[in-house]
Amino acid sequence: MKLGVMIEGQEGIGWQEWRDIVRWTEELGFESLWRSDHFFSLGGPRERDALETMVSLTYAAEHSSRIRFGPLVCSMTFRHPAVLARMAAAIDQLSNGRFILGIGAGWNLPEHDAFGISLPDVRQRLDGLEEGARVIRALFDQEPASFEGKRYQLREAHLNPKPAQSPLPILIGGNGEKRTLRIVARLADEWNCIALSPEVYHGKVAALEAHCEKEKRDPASIQRSMMCSYLTSTNETELQRLIKEREERQRARGRPTDRGGMLIGTPRQIVEQICALEDEGVERIMMQHLTPPSREALQLVAEEIMPHV
Repeated sequence: MKLGVMIEGQEGIGWQEWRDIVRWTEELGFESLWRSDHFFSLGGPRERDALETMVSLTYAAEHSSRIRFGPLVCSMTFRHPAVLARMAAAIDQLSNGRFILGIGAGWNLPEHDAFGISLPDVRQRLDGLEEGARVIRALFDQEPASFEGKRYQLREAHLNPKPAQSPLPILIGGNGEKRTLRIVARLADEWNCIALSPEVYHGKVAALEAHCEKEKRDPASIQRSMMCSYLTSTNETELQRLIKEREERQRARGRPTDRGGMLIGTPRQIVEQICALEDEGVERIMMQHLTPPSREALQLVAEEIMPHV
């Protein structure tokens, strides 16, 4: 199992925090580093630091040598796909082929409203995601690229230099069985879902495989990953305190207190939970951090969990 560090970059991440996280992720042996793409905090004051996603990933390209990295995920509503493709190609060149471009349909209305960005209905957003992915593919694969869609057009568009990877992997995030997984089957190199139990995940995989059959695509050609938030401690008393604090926060926000697909337990219990997901076909876990992690927190995962999965 590949283990990555996933950072909610809008939750108080400034440059010093990001520098540390890039260095720690590399030093501690994690496979990859990921960060969200939001303009302000989703769980706290909007005044919190929220580094721009693609700029911060450019820093990661230059200040790491081993880890893979990328956005989880870029909202297609935030950037024209041709501009996003140019950014991705440049970052991939800078990193000598370690970048993975994660994209999604977009969802958070308040930040769209705050920045004057249109957020269409779900059907239109998914249409935009699929068409945007086709634009990105065309720019990566063709020279020059031409494309005629309802939203986007390319007319002998040149993207040079091309990505270092051929192809540069496109990750598509989402859990929706009817449309999102169909787009994954058509266009993605990697499918990422959010925190599902093995039982629920099993059903999603069946839906993806059905779409792959219709698209005449081998489902094994799509890497499968999952973003999971987690709570762990080697001390049982401390672990129970963390669980109680989380439940209280959820109640205060009017949110469910059930654990869903969260990874919760001692390091050994987390290992068992990850292995159960691996048995269902998950190949990469992105360990989600809702606040900036300490080196000690990452080191616990690196030393007590990572060697056993």
